[in-house]
Amino acid sequence: MARALLHLNRLLLVLLCSVIAVSGQRPDPCAGRRIHIRRLPARFNTQLLRHCATAFPLADPSTPSASTPACASLVNHGLGPRTHNRSRSWYRTDARLLEPFFHRRLLERHCLVHHPARADAVFLPYYAALDALPFALDPALLNSSALHGAHLASFLARDHPHLLARHHGHDHFFVLAGPAWDYSQPPDTDPRLWGTTSLLRRPEFENFTVLTLESRSWPWQEHAVPHPTSFHPASLQRLQAWLARARRSRRTALMLYAGGVSRPSRPNIRGSILAECANRTDACAVVDCSAGACALDPVLYMRPMLKAKFCLQPPGDTPTRRSTFDAILAGCVPVFFEHAAARTQYGWHLPPGRYDEFSVTIPKESVVLGGVKIVDVLAAMPDAEVARMRARLLEMAPRVVYRRHGSTAEFREASRDAVDLAVEGALRRIRRRVRALQDGDPDAIYSLDDDDNDQL
Repeated sequence: MARALLHLNRLLLVLLCSVIAVSGQRPDPCAGRRIHIRRLPARFNTQLLRHCATAFPLADPSTPSASTPACASLVNHGLGPRTHNRSRSWYRTDARLLEPFFHRRLLERHCLVHHPARADAVFLPYYAALDALPFALDPALLNSSALHGAHLASFLARDHPHLLARHHGHDHFFVLAGPAWDYSQPPDTDPRLWGTTSLLRRPEFENFTVLTLESRSWPWQEHAVPHPTSFHPASLQRLQAWLARARRSRRTALMLYAGGVSRPSRPNIRGSILAECANRTDACAVVDCSAGACALDPVLYMRPMLKAKFCLQPPGDTPTRRSTFDAILAGCVPVFFEHAAARTQYGWHLPPGRYDEFSVTIPKESVVLGGVKIVDVLAAMPDAEVARMRARLLEMAPRVVYRRHGSTAEFREASRDAVDLAVEGALRRIRRRVRALQDGDPDAIYSLDDDDNDQL
């Protein structure tokens, strides 16, 4: 009996020690978040940067006054040169270089793994928009634009093909620095449409998650990430100093429009805005950004935005605008004229169900066809409500900032920026798709129900 009790006590002691050991273990911070960065030949990324000095310049030689010298755009890992020598947070950023900058930032992340078998997701450092430049700018290659991405597809099929086969590509993702529509031309289109390719129509990539600057109406394949602005702080103090400036800025203009000022040939919302601003110069400020004048000089539009209560965001060639994110940084409440301008795009960064807290929506049809005056709508809003919207806007501003690479540890731990949220969103989508694949539930693979996050 005594021997049995002794044995039982020993067993209980072992169990207690096991419980203590298990309870003392910290949860794995990398669970479900491990990323393998696929090694690609240089022809798919760094060699594409040569376009800056060859027949396909990144800068526009037709507007030298508004352009940074082509290869200067590549400095600071794609952020471009500083706006002036004393600047520490402002750069002349070309959005087409989001791909190398994103690649650089991803190399700083925790939870990177060398062996793809341990990875939850595979990142392809493919500079897709740069690889499209020859098809867009060389007339001799226009009819070959359906081949965009063909060489990458061939490489992935023969180099470690098991990486693609294990989840049929559902665990792969890459960045595309442009609107998805520009890369979604049907491959059999004849004649080919200038400036577009068929990259996203390639069957080899149909299961990949693609981070684009603008998504299509049903973006099961891609998800939009914010347009990069020129503001890339490296420390929490620099971010906070800018936001404090935006909060205390004296707003003397009711509304502002920054963009092209040429009158459209047919009635549209931009034409209505220009006409209204011409008649109400007391309430509306206009920044002429025609011919790319504002593209690489943030001073031209950020100072006026700091002085305006509302910033008008009409659609241009595509629904979204970089100006939306400039306005958020300036604390200038964005005014949208259709949901596709932002609400249906950036759910990983801005809460789709809460746009009324930080923006105004005026249906474009009511302005163009219904006689609604934008000035009247905005002037009728109580000052207290506008102040609340601005405060909420500046609360969310860090989420659309692209933090500079090599930023301080304090900054990285204190807030999540546009890259952090984009990667977390991609991982969330990949985990859901892989789980659905393993469960044999193909309908759930393409569900977008949990893509967006309103809990902000």
